[in-house]
Formats: sequence, C-alpha cells, structure tokens
Amino acid sequence: MKKVFRNYLRLLRPRQWIKNLAVFAAITFGGQLFVPSILLTVAFGFIIFCCLSSAIYVINDIFDVKKDRIHPFKRFRPLANKDISLTSGIIVACILTAIALTGSFVISPAFFLLTIVYLLLQISYSMLLKNIAVIDILALAGGYILRVYAGEFLTSYHISVWLLLTAISLSLFLAIGKRRSELTLVSTSSSAQIAAMRKTLSHYSERLLDVYASIFATSTFITYSFFTFLENSRRFTITNDLFFPDFLPAYLQRKWLMITIIPVVYGLMRYLQDIYEKHEGESPEKVLLSDRPLLLTVLLWIFLVIIITYVIQV
Repeated sequence: MKKVFRNYLRLLRPRQWIKNLAVFAAITFGGQLFVPSILLTVAFGFIIFCCLSSAIYVINDIFDVKKDRIHPFKRFRPLANKDISLTSGIIVACILTAIALTGSFVISPAFFLLTIVYLLLQISYSMLLKNIAVIDILALAGGYILRVYAGEFLTSYHISVWLLLTAISLSLFLAIGKRRSELTLVSTSSSAQIAAMRKTLSHYSERLLDVYASIFATSTFITYSFFTFLENSRRFTITNDLFFPDFLPAYLQRKWLMITIIPVVYGLMRYLQDIYEKHEGESPEKVLLSDRPLLLTVLLWIFLVIIITYVIQV
C-alpha cells in the first residue's frame, strides 16, 4: 500500500509545486501579503495551480511514455516504468483537472479563463510545441509567466511592468537552463537517440544555448535592478533616524529594495554554476532544494523583501 501511495505521489510531482508560489508575487510586492482575506484567496489559487500543474505533468507523461522509456532518468517515472497503468494516469489527470477548473470558476471568471489558457498552453506543449525549436522554450517560459499573472487575476493588484519583465526574463532563463541540462545529460547518446528522446534537442547546440542563457541571465539582473530602483517609493519610505540619519542622501530614503539585488545576482551566478559545473538544471525545483547555498539565498531574498516591504515603511 505504501509503495502504491509513493508511486502516485511521484506521478503528481509535488516538488514541482514550488513553481506555483509565483502566484504570491502580486500581493507580496503590493503590500497585501498579510491581509487574511486576500492571502486566503491567493492560497486557494495556489492549491488550484498545484492540482492543475500535477494534471499537466501526468498528461505529459502519458504522451511521452515511449520516449521516457529510453531516457536515462525519465525511464524510472511511474508510467514509463509501468508502476502505474496508463488508464489510472488518465483518470488521475481528469480528476485533478476537474477539481482545478471548478475551483477556479468559483473564485472568478477571469481566473477561470487564465487557468483555461494555462491548460491549453501546456497541452499544446505536450502534443506539439515541445517538438518545435525555440517555440518549446517560449512555451515553457509562458507557463511560468502565467503563474505570476494568476496572482494578479486573483486579487486585481497589478504588478509593476519591471517586475513583469523580470518574470519574463527569469522564466526564459530557467527554460533555457532546463534545455541546456537536458542536452548535457544525453550528450553521450547518438543523434538518432537524442531526436527520439526529445526532437528539439537535436536542433540546439551547447554554444547556442550558452548564448541564450547569458542573454536572459543579464536581462533578469537588469530588469530586476530597474524594478527595485523605480518601485513606488511610498511603500519604502523610512522616517526612523536610526535607519535614515540626516547626513545620508535623500534618495536612499526610497531605494532600500535595491539591497535585494545582491542575493539575486548571487542566485543567478550559483544557478549557472549548477548548470555548467554540476550539469544540473533539468529540474529547477530539484536544483533549488538540493543546493543548500542557493536555497539559503532564495530564503534570504524572501526575508529581505518582506522586511523592507512590511517593516521598513511609514
């Protein structure tokens, strides 16, 4: 019984639910994270996205079951390894999708439409888009971006255009890192085997993906820096003389969020090290949970954002 439960848990990939925390971005930077009614709504949306994303992972495994069986690591997945039947997988996917869509409709029509768009994008990716070079990366990034927008649709609190550009850049960076790591993992296989496992990998070279990664790592740093510099100063004004003595320049009074650039830069550099030196990155959430310095950096960034947004303010 425990083995069956463990197999179904592996099928749902709960570790991937970390990505769905992006729905909290809008209320976190909007100063509403600790408003109970709003927090409860977003938490409900988080659960809905967890159900929906797990359903998508199951659907993707169903479509890729034959390819996964020749992959060096994916062949151990429950459907590929025949620990769970395809029929059971289809039933689980249908139940989770029904729960997610019903829940999103209860919250609001706008959020329901967004979940439909997310579902259609992910199914299109599983069926077609992942076989088209470059488009597959854009589709992967689109899934991350829609999670950020979900937080806005849940609460009507708009995110800064610079935060949106940061989310887009980071999403593309993570998607490219995923492809780069996949290419490294199958590099010892023949071209025919690579094409059989994932068609688009045969259209990418390591050099090309390296250039892509450099572009979007840089754009993530730049857009986030602009976001911290241009963010609404009314939320970050310090009046306490202990923190803001008279001799300091006035502009420092409203730029404290720029401190969070430091962990962001380190996080980007550490993640690149994981991709190129440790040959990881195929699963961003796995890298985050297994790399202690990176995990501590992310936790530090969250801590600083919350302290600056909710403590160091008028």
